[in-house]
Amino acid sequence: MHLAGVILTLNEERHIQDAIESLRWADEVVVFDSFSTDRTVELAARAGARVMQHRFVDYGAQRNAALDAVDAEWVFFLDADERATPALAGEIRACLDLPQRGWWVPRHNYIFNRLTTGAGWWPDYQLRLLHRASARYDPGRPVHEVVNLQGDAGYLQNPLVHYNYDTVSQFRAKQDRYTRFEAEIRCGAGNLPKPWTYFTGPVRHFWYRYVTLEGWRLGWHGFRLSFLMAYYEAVTWLRVAALRRRSR
Repeated sequence: MHLAGVILTLNEERHIQDAIESLRWADEVVVFDSFSTDRTVELAARAGARVMQHRFVDYGAQRNAALDAVDAEWVFFLDADERATPALAGEIRACLDLPQRGWWVPRHNYIFNRLTTGAGWWPDYQLRLLHRASARYDPGRPVHEVVNLQGDAGYLQNPLVHYNYDTVSQFRAKQDRYTRFEAEIRCGAGNLPKPWTYFTGPVRHFWYRYVTLEGWRLGWHGFRLSFLMAYYEAVTWLRVAALRRRSR
């Protein structure tokens, strides 16, 4: 069965060659680019990938556009800062003839150069291996995408390697983008904050990551991550309120 490895990119010259190299086992590698202004396209073409470009609207729409653009029966989505190991490649090839129409893949997340297995970052399953004709991304989820799958999904054992955030400033920049999308989702769904939500929401979120998901086992690293995620929960609710005020 024909399988395409698809990498969504925007200014990923730092990662793109290694990402492509980790997909050499796929029948083809497609770099689906959002009009990068760095050397991403040049380096991808030099590495032998097929490069396609499409204007970015949101993450879900971009993945749907990629599904429409390729002809392969199966698609494996890889982010530019992820790597598919040989063990994962072998497991993927072995499951393509099975009846499942999608497969969840666990991820090993490296945050601030440390493998992070607590506070919600493991197993961090991602639905990335898709039977193309059976999958569409929910247009109502522009970030942290949700796949509408026609059929059952299975779970793979071998993880992706995700070089997630190198620095706190990189973490903050990405969370700032995520909270804007998430605020729009919550506001559109009518999930509006009560006066106490700005306090209770972040506190609950910190407790969930630090205690329930055992971030405490990671020491200072786990505390810092749990605190940062709680802070951005507060930012999300503040942005929901701002959107609500502007809509009145």
